[in-house]
Amino acid sequence: MTESNEPTRPLGAQAQPMGGGAAEQHAPSSAQGQPRGTWGAPGPGDNVRPQFVPGGSHPTPPSWTPGPGAASPPPRPQPQRRVGMAGLLAVAVLSAGIGGGVGVAADRWLDEQDQAAVMETSSGTPQVVQGDPTAPDWAATAEAVSDAVVAIQLTGSQGGGGAGSGVIIDADGTIVTNNHVISGGGAGAAITVVLGAAVYDAEVVGTDPSTDLAVIRLVDPPTDLAVMEFGDSDGLRVGDPVMAIGNPLGLADTVTTGIVSALNRPVTTRAVTDGDTASSTGNGTVVTAAIQTNAAINPGNSGGALVDAEGRLVGIPSSIATLTSNASGQGGNIGIGFAIPVNQARIIVDQLLSTGTARHPQLGVTVGDVVSGPRLGAEIGEVVPDSAAAEAGIQPGDVVVSMDGVPVTSSESLVALVRGAKIGEPAEFGILRDGEELSVTALLRAADN
Repeated sequence: MTESNEPTRPLGAQAQPMGGGAAEQHAPSSAQGQPRGTWGAPGPGDNVRPQFVPGGSHPTPPSWTPGPGAASPPPRPQPQRRVGMAGLLAVAVLSAGIGGGVGVAADRWLDEQDQAAVMETSSGTPQVVQGDPTAPDWAATAEAVSDAVVAIQLTGSQGGGGAGSGVIIDADGTIVTNNHVISGGGAGAAITVVLGAAVYDAEVVGTDPSTDLAVIRLVDPPTDLAVMEFGDSDGLRVGDPVMAIGNPLGLADTVTTGIVSALNRPVTTRAVTDGDTASSTGNGTVVTAAIQTNAAINPGNSGGALVDAEGRLVGIPSSIATLTSNASGQGGNIGIGFAIPVNQARIIVDQLLSTGTARHPQLGVTVGDVVSGPRLGAEIGEVVPDSAAAEAGIQPGDVVVSMDGVPVTSSESLVALVRGAKIGEPAEFGILRDGEELSVTALLRAADN
């Protein structure tokens, strides 16, 4: 057993998928002190723990009734698109905002009032120049990039379906989204993409259930597609302002703002394949070192965009935290949402575009949580012979406390960081051995899929 399927520390939260199909509660992680390789039962007081949910069918969009004396009701939301529940994470599938056509060109530089300006980068994608980074002009950001976020609809051959969001990443109509969005309609489901008032057919380029990422492409794309620029998720800091763009609960073109609440937050959910939730071990588990945000995201946002104030893509929203006391299994925003960092997404997307499949890095150890001692960390159980860990000199009993300078506080934390790394690149691990802190470098290898 390798680090990709070892028991992890309880998160205090559990995950549900938000694509198509019924949501299912994730089995709790192994509690501290339990034997490696087992899944523990919830502990005392766990009845009101949050859980992570990947998308899922959302209820009928709310309607509004005018109050006394109101002249007319406000416009009703479009009811024709429904977000299907796909997966088993507590991941709220964030529906994408509907894209229009024309990309935004530079129209002005910052004026004397230091207002935000939209300019075009050398690649043709819009970028917002904020006059005051401490008080972003979110209207300028939304206007510049919302057209690069699309709504995805799935229609299954057996009458099933689902919906979610996607982000256009090139002029050929290539779109990145969540795997649980694409798998929500079951095997052979027809995929359509809504751009403004137009609907286009799309085909799957590749899917990766292990990271909950997928790539699709428009069959006959228009010539005036808006394209999202990639940002750098490694450059994010806690407290940075961000905007989520999507189609929550069928409410198209919805934008919400907040901040980066935490970085490298380990979030565990279960993978989804063709509408079915995979097992809770091996490649059936999705473990992400996620961006946590308080920007309001809900089922229907999955696969959409988390952007910085300049309109650059920094994450793919994929899950939200809900409370287990919610008997319906369908959660809404409680201010704790999670996104896959864009730097990890690019590693997977590049592979899917090249080969249609993705490979993942592996250290080659079994791990458990530290149950005693002065430091939290991931305790090494076994080291696989001839693995990256063995070559680096990592030994059973070592406690990993950091990876590339990022603190490791649990086995789950270590798994998430390793999965977000790149095959063939060195990773530096801080370890405790016999009370002494050491630094070792391992060249991560591809896991057996």
